[in-house]
Amino acid sequence: MKKPERIEKDGKVFAEVIWAGTRVETTHFFSRPESSFQFGLLAHPAGFDEPAHYHHPFVRQIEDLQQMFVMQRGKVAVDLYDDHGKKFREIILGPGDAIVLMHGAHGLRVLETFQAISVKQGPFLGTEKDKVFIRTKN
Repeated sequence: MKKPERIEKDGKVFAEVIWAGTRVETTHFFSRPESSFQFGLLAHPAGFDEPAHYHHPFVRQIEDLQQMFVMQRGKVAVDLYDDHGKKFREIILGPGDAIVLMHGAHGLRVLETFQAISVKQGPFLGTEKDKVFIRTKN
């Protein structure tokens, strides 16, 4: 069984991965508490009952846009690039794997026709305002 992985370079967290076989006994978040996007696994024994609740609304200022993929089928390669556009890591994801992309640039190569749940902070401002394409150095 692979363990969850935090991918860092030069003191910055670029991504966090929860591999499909990861198991926890109790709820555990892998992201740091100060992260603008919380990433973890919920786990409770049969019979657990959480009372109905909501979360206190308050203004949060988010200056980064993180994105999460939860693979449902197929296979993709996620390439991570440092602040200079140099690729430093390739991560192959398959069904059940999940990744949060946190810092730096990333590219996606489809190895097998895939489907993933994608989650990111909104609002979505459109591709022309949301995405910055970079020149990469492999």
